[in-house]
Amino acid sequence: MMDSIFIGGADADGTGQPNVAQDLLLKIANRHGLIAGATGTGKTVTLQNLAQGFSDAGVPVFCADVKGDLSGICMPGSADHKLHEKFVARANKIGLGEYEYKSAPTVFWDVFGENGHPIRTTISEMGPLLLSRLMDLTDAQEGVLNIAFEYADDNGLLLLDLKDLRKLLVHMSDKDVRDELSKEYGNVASSSLGAVQRNLLVLEREGADFFFGEPALELPDMMRTHTDGRGIVNVLDATRLINSPKLYSTFLLWLLSELFEQLPEVGDPDKPRLVFFFDEAHLLFDDAPGALMQKIEQVVRLIRSKGVGVYFVTQNPRDLPESVLAQLGNRLQHALRAYTPAERKGVRAAAQSFRENENFDTEDVITQLGVGEALVSTLDAKGAPSIVQWTVIRPPASRLGPATDAERKSVQNASPVAGKYEKAIDRESAYEVLEAREVKAAEEAEKLAQKEARAQAELDKKKKKTTTRRRSSRRMSSLEKAGNQAARTASREVVRYILRGIMGTLKR
Repeated sequence: MMDSIFIGGADADGTGQPNVAQDLLLKIANRHGLIAGATGTGKTVTLQNLAQGFSDAGVPVFCADVKGDLSGICMPGSADHKLHEKFVARANKIGLGEYEYKSAPTVFWDVFGENGHPIRTTISEMGPLLLSRLMDLTDAQEGVLNIAFEYADDNGLLLLDLKDLRKLLVHMSDKDVRDELSKEYGNVASSSLGAVQRNLLVLEREGADFFFGEPALELPDMMRTHTDGRGIVNVLDATRLINSPKLYSTFLLWLLSELFEQLPEVGDPDKPRLVFFFDEAHLLFDDAPGALMQKIEQVVRLIRSKGVGVYFVTQNPRDLPESVLAQLGNRLQHALRAYTPAERKGVRAAAQSFRENENFDTEDVITQLGVGEALVSTLDAKGAPSIVQWTVIRPPASRLGPATDAERKSVQNASPVAGKYEKAIDRESAYEVLEAREVKAAEEAEKLAQKEARAQAELDKKKKKTTTRRRSSRRMSSLEKAGNQAARTASREVVRYILRGIMGTLKR
């Protein structure tokens, strides 16, 4: 059984020749690592070598393919390649022995479902913290999003995809609902709610609607081994995803968080259960708020006890915060360029992170490394960092360069998860529940309006009858009118008679 991965040949005695094998011990591989170096110095080949090495040792691997050339790991290299002679010469130089080409068992994934199996998660699984990061929300807006999640949990509303969250926010924007929420959960400002809705729209336009939904990814599908015992190399096609850097980094952080939360503690196993390569790692930390940084540091620090090794791939170690760098025990530093004072400062910092080798000046060597060379320091059996060695990296066994569309399609069709994630499922969730409630409320409102209209009509009818009766009682017949006229005439005659009598008496 393999107990280490061959990295390359190290110049251990300063003779200028790689005379000692440089290995990465599998039982220490979950202590995380760093692959750094300027563009074009060989980081991708180093990543490809390590991924295939872990696969050969029976360890599943997950890695993001940012440029598209890592897909070649699914195909064996070829003697027809223009660099074949150089690869053979390098293999002989570092004592690799028999150099043969071979592929690694591969499964392709793609958030957009174009160049691999679709990969999804639900809004609930992502959670308000990562969603806030994804949408660049302020503290107040993040607070509103937290209230939305809490309200959904309390009312049995499943948040699976973007339309669920959008519908929930629309529901919360109703004044009566917002007032009730403010009483129970805290103030829900309409301005903050509107800002979250606008950011959600931007997120949807960036393609996040492909990522949120079901069937959600099941982690065991990324932790498979091939029938021959080799670990599956899961390659995420990120050539399009990298154009949405927040979505890219948030997705990978979510995946790490899910591994951290779901996997049981295993301590220090003989080999990792999974190795995770995070390419363009600086995107994870750019403008990350304090709460998110704490989560990242927690995951990186503790996930090794779950048997997961995390390897950050970036151009300069300065791209990572000190608290994270301190957790990376295995380091492979390719060449750095130092054209400006800031870059020279970065070279110095990178050199000081290694255990010094008396045979060379680490700071000088970093700028002199050729393509395919690196300064390497790995942890020994006791977990202590080894003395840094000037190392010639082994040539790749799999293809150096991308797989063709036909090759990728063939690999995808033969995948152990073929057909499992391709068709999206839209089951009843918050959108359907709230929509049904709104329809029911509208129907009840319509029935109530009709009932009130009927009641009003009956009332109007009764009023009309009463008014008619009253008007009829005030009308007089011709006989009544004649009687009243006669009475008035008689009254006047009586008055005149009396007055005449009085006046006549007075005159006398």
